[in-house]
Amino acid sequence: MNRRKFINQTALGTVAMVGFPSIVPAHVLGKNAPSNKINIGQIGCGRIARSHDIYDTIRFDEARFVAVCDVDSKRVLDAKNLVDGFYKKKTGKDNYMDTRVYEDYREMLLNKDIDAVVISTPDHWHSQPAMEAALAGKDIYLQKPTSLTVKEGQQLRDVVKKTGSILQVGTQQRAMPQFRYAAELVRNGRIGNLHTVKIGLPGDPAGPEAPEMPIPSNLNFDMWLGSTPNVPYTEIGVHPQDGYNRPGWLRQRNYGAGMITGWGQHHYDSAAWGMNTELSGPISVEALAEFPKSGLWNVHGDFFVKHEYDNGIEVYTSGGYTNGIKYIGEDGWIFVSRGAYTASATDPVDKEKSATALNASNPKILESVIGESEIHLEKIDDQHGNWLDCIKTRKQPISSIEKGHKACAICLISDIAMQLDRKLQWDPENEVFINDNDANTMLRREQRKPYGTDYVKL
Repeated sequence: MNRRKFINQTALGTVAMVGFPSIVPAHVLGKNAPSNKINIGQIGCGRIARSHDIYDTIRFDEARFVAVCDVDSKRVLDAKNLVDGFYKKKTGKDNYMDTRVYEDYREMLLNKDIDAVVISTPDHWHSQPAMEAALAGKDIYLQKPTSLTVKEGQQLRDVVKKTGSILQVGTQQRAMPQFRYAAELVRNGRIGNLHTVKIGLPGDPAGPEAPEMPIPSNLNFDMWLGSTPNVPYTEIGVHPQDGYNRPGWLRQRNYGAGMITGWGQHHYDSAAWGMNTELSGPISVEALAEFPKSGLWNVHGDFFVKHEYDNGIEVYTSGGYTNGIKYIGEDGWIFVSRGAYTASATDPVDKEKSATALNASNPKILESVIGESEIHLEKIDDQHGNWLDCIKTRKQPISSIEKGHKACAICLISDIAMQLDRKLQWDPENEVFINDNDANTMLRREQRKPYGTDYVKL
């Protein structure tokens, strides 16, 4: 039995490919081939995949989704119908696409027809499939946060560098013109010497007690848990069985760190753009935070974090500030946020509280024109589109793994400081705490075999 036949027969729910167009990998066809397409597999078919990653990729003509994967069979079939329906509407042909479905992404990665994957899984399932995709020769779009721990991020960074895969981190604020323009204004001295940055970022609420429930027959719960501890199933601890509202795993430490990583990587990445610290990091971190005393959800609530940089800039982050980034210099300030943009209908920040996309202490600052000889930052129109372009050109995307890892590391050391409640000295080059063994042990987590980045065969 050849490899393709084996994969087709073992993939979950795979059906006959009636009317399916010939799939040839884009790297075989060459840049100018008439049927040149980037064949994409979707890993993780939940809220962000449906409302953001699939739609924002599939609408590009050069992208062709050919497979979807999820450990929840209901969700993977929903995603198949979503993709098939898109191509039916686009082509007018009922059987134009018969998207392949998988329960195990590792089977998908064996498929040589697939050039690239989009990973929209829960946070604890980001680094491992991205590493394995790179090792399988795939290019990768990876939802943030880049990793669950600093060590995972280092492992992923090293594999991507070794393989040469094009990996774009989903920090799509880089594609929003106000964030680039604000960073350019700051970098070009429009507010004088930058000394302070204030970042507004909410915490998460406490949650109810959640009794153990029977595992749904459509969910491979053991694989969903992956490298994290084996715990009893409860629906609000995973994702809704009906609908695609914001899932409860976002508020559990086993699977992430809460909003400090959930939205924090967006804002720290954008702030670093304006601070010119994208490939470095702070030299110290200290934090205060409230944590739930009961209930299933146990990530941080209200919090305050301070970072110090070796160039004298101090960065403060708290839910007490308006959601967004405020750069403060000797001659004024600039504030930037997403405005009315949301990634999905159940984002945790009220649109009305983030209505202002760009503001300044003096309106004339925002009228400034960046001169030809001044600093101009990379400009893109779309995060997913930039990834597709870079797959073809083999240039580094705007949110490379190096930048994504550094931004994620800031989030993760902030969470560690919240838990330890003391000032920590950080070495941003070697990515270790200075003279603090207890803090350094928190840069990694024990992983439950056979899952985890530690067990990926390099």
